Amino acid sequence: MGFRTFVKTFIPKGVFPKIEPYGHLAEAVLFNTINGFPARNLKVIGVTGTNGKTSTCFLIHRMLREAGYNVGLNTTVSYGVNENIKPQMHHMTNVTVPELMQRLKWFKQQKIDWLVLETTSHALAQNRVWGVPYSVAVMTNITHEHLQFHGTFERYLAAKVKLFELTNRNKNGLQTGVINAEDDNAEAFAKAITHPVTYGVGKGEVQAKDVQLLADKVTYTAKAGDDEYQIICHLPGSFNVSNSLAAVSVGRVLKLSKEQIEKGIASLQSVEGRMTRVDEGQDFDVIVDYAHSPDSFEKLFADLHPVVKGKIFAVFGSLGGGDKGKRPLQGEIAGKYADVVVLCHEDDRQEDPQQIMNDIAVGAEKAGKVRDKDLFLIHDRTEAIQWAVDHAEKGDMVLLLGKGHEKTQEDAQGEHPWDEIATAHQAIKNLNH
Repeated sequence: MGFRTFVKTFIPKGVFPKIEPYGHLAEAVLFNTINGFPARNLKVIGVTGTNGKTSTCFLIHRMLREAGYNVGLNTTVSYGVNENIKPQMHHMTNVTVPELMQRLKWFKQQKIDWLVLETTSHALAQNRVWGVPYSVAVMTNITHEHLQFHGTFERYLAAKVKLFELTNRNKNGLQTGVINAEDDNAEAFAKAITHPVTYGVGKGEVQAKDVQLLADKVTYTAKAGDDEYQIICHLPGSFNVSNSLAAVSVGRVLKLSKEQIEKGIASLQSVEGRMTRVDEGQDFDVIVDYAHSPDSFEKLFADLHPVVKGKIFAVFGSLGGGDKGKRPLQGEIAGKYADVVVLCHEDDRQEDPQQIMNDIAVGAEKAGKVRDKDLFLIHDRTEAIQWAVDHAEKGDMVLLLGKGHEKTQEDAQGEHPWDEIATAHQAIKNLNH
């Protein structure tokens, strides 16, 4: 039993969430002091939102790197400097305060010009990023997620807005916030920052025109006043129009040239577990994506449904101990767009696996799916992936959702090694034998 778990046993369940942020704040102050405030004088770009944080971070990192800067990166998927990027082995985006201090010290030793830091609502609410001098804040979107932790959407939103408040307090930074103008909560972020910059496909200071959604990329013209940028983003999906627009906006804030912005966005070829195509020469598509919220499901399926010639097989689960309200929503969206829904283990943690799948199945059945006909509950994720691959035919698409880049699975016994992409490759090889 860890120290935190031990302490929790002595504190009433309803009280702990209220005092927990103060404990983390004390920890952050203590370890910043012990480590000599390692983030001091770093220039940090913080990216927050429900979906698209990681891809947006990678786009900004690549753009700044192509522009000649030394750039640090810390995301859900990986961390590192310039081309020395290492896999993120933790099951969380923002690591514990002591480890964050060590990483910040390492980033400073590498003499980076900028650090692109994916920043979650959990880390913000718990004060775990206290002492980080954010210069620019980016908001991708705010949708239904993590309410099991925050309790209400209002608290979740307030946690996200906190990134902009921290950025605004940093008098040595740019006090600039890049905001998705198409998000219903854009105004809350704009009010929290001195210099708001808005973007969006249909509204905002930086807009996307002549959008083309292709199987392997998106292209469009980004317009900002009299300035135009011809954008090629090799991350497919309409959501990556928005993500790359955020990166274009950051480039403009940092006064990058037209060529630097265009070349920088185009230079990123992929992000692990984000619309990753698994190819073993089969005559159907297998895609691995991290999508795990109702909003990301809706956007992903709506993009893919018109372009898939055959059937869509959707393989996914939902987080144990997580936001139970989103499960039937996930099921309903998948049930509406996919021809076959296969429910399986994602990260059950301490929760009953069958209950999690049943919660999702309620939504899929609402959309018209029928168990053992086009709705299947196969708890073992390896078996579920193999089943979908075995039943896919020419022109079909198998979507493996929710795990993406993650290298572990969690159940009641703890964490176990997991690699979604490698598992998918093996499933296809098994089919070929």
